[in-house]
Amino acid sequence: MVARAVWKGFLKLGTVTCGVKLTGATSEAEKVHFRTLNRKSRLPVKARYVDEETGKPVEREDQVKGYELDNGDFVLIEPEEIKSLKVTSEHTLDIEGFVDKASVQSLYLEKPYYLYPADRASTEAFAVVREAMKRKKRVGTASIVLYQRERPVVIEPLGNGMIMTTLRNHNEVVAADTVFDDIGDRKVDPDMAEIASLIIEKKVTTFDPSKFEDRYENALIELINAKRAGKKLPKAAPAPKENVINLADVLRKSLEKEGVKAPAKKPAARAEPKRKSA
Repeated sequence: MVARAVWKGFLKLGTVTCGVKLTGATSEAEKVHFRTLNRKSRLPVKARYVDEETGKPVEREDQVKGYELDNGDFVLIEPEEIKSLKVTSEHTLDIEGFVDKASVQSLYLEKPYYLYPADRASTEAFAVVREAMKRKKRVGTASIVLYQRERPVVIEPLGNGMIMTTLRNHNEVVAADTVFDDIGDRKVDPDMAEIASLIIEKKVTTFDPSKFEDRYENALIELINAKRAGKKLPKAAPAPKENVINLADVLRKSLEKEGVKAPAKKPAARAEPKRKSA
């Protein structure tokens, strides 16, 4: 059964337009979820909005959105005023351009959605756009209004459908220089780099997400089951060692653990003795 569509509108490429729907490509339904309880009564509690000054609850019909100004005052925004904001991307995915997929940094990728025809009449035009993108090996860029916010997106073919991924805006991404500048350009020992490269080569595999395991989630389930059965709680995992004393030795041991003999240490270059003057 196809999951409920979170958006319905039109996909547009030039003069080609077709009806499309969006469905979330990820789900957290199987995750462990907790509720907050009253420790004494063991009954669930619920959150309520209260007035900051009086501390009294504010009912839903008395709540309104507000934008805070520099002087502490607020501009009130009514729900009807937000609904009256109409932009093209609210109902139309207009593909504005095409880029190489490799040029879209993973740092900007946010959330994926499945994109598919809204009805049988839209299938042919949808398939034409999808196949053209496959042939050119490009991803389309567009904008869409989701959850009362316009978001940049990339669209790419996926099987018989497409996948649309929302992107973070440039001003939402922290510049790497602000974090990495303090690391400095440290010279790496060629021998250690070679050993690390051999370890990587030994661990090369194919990408298979079905093999990923959420060990933290499994530990939570184990904890819950133990408490339900009145059994002894599972032991915590041992903490890792804090510091690497000798990086070269650690790398060699890691390589040997992978069943590969570490290369012999290269002797240090000896300086030639200086000739005595006649």
